[in-house]
Amino acid sequence: MAEPHISVIGGTGDLGSGLCYRWVKAGYHVTIGSRKLSKAEQARARLKAAMPDAEIGALDNAAAAAASDIVVVTVPFEYQTSTLEAIRDAAQGKIVVDTTVSLRPPKVAMVQLPPEGSAGMIAQRVLGDGVRVVSAFQNVPASELWGDGPVDCDVLVTGNDKAARARVIDLAAAAGLRGLHAGPIENSAASEAMTSVLITINRQFKCHAGLRITGLD
Repeated sequence: MAEPHISVIGGTGDLGSGLCYRWVKAGYHVTIGSRKLSKAEQARARLKAAMPDAEIGALDNAAAAAASDIVVVTVPFEYQTSTLEAIRDAAQGKIVVDTTVSLRPPKVAMVQLPPEGSAGMIAQRVLGDGVRVVSAFQNVPASELWGDGPVDCDVLVTGNDKAARARVIDLAAAAGLRGLHAGPIENSAASEAMTSVLITINRQFKCHAGLRITGLD
């Protein structure tokens, strides 16, 4: 079976561009989406510099979502709702992977979950029942993605559709990460909250800490 076409909305940022790099290296067709086409093209140029022979697309957000099988949203919390509204029509019938965390400067090291419960729950509400929302990749140290080996980090994958979660676990594996089924979209609150905890640890120890679940075979 052919690999899915992935669009990374917000693929100009640290996490988005790192995931693009990993998935392109793994053989996926990747398109970078941005609110401004010029920024998507700049991010594509950065990736092409690292992988000259790679075929990487660059489109505005709505066009990128329409062009793909799986949409990955990697935008700051303040832009989450407007971004989801912009791609909602194009995303119907697809898997949308939401990586958003409710980080609110300047207190990003303090857990501040939204009143709705989690950013993942916001994504499912905004996109509607016609979209299979999966929440994942919040705890990945983005800088570690710009390499070739496995990343010492697990990915908690939550969502209401188990088959969709399984597809995202495959994407995690392709990026050198171990993805784990972590239950329904409501459980995304746990991985989102853990991001602020990891920021605190990173500042204390001057590291790029990730999350690892122990006791598994």
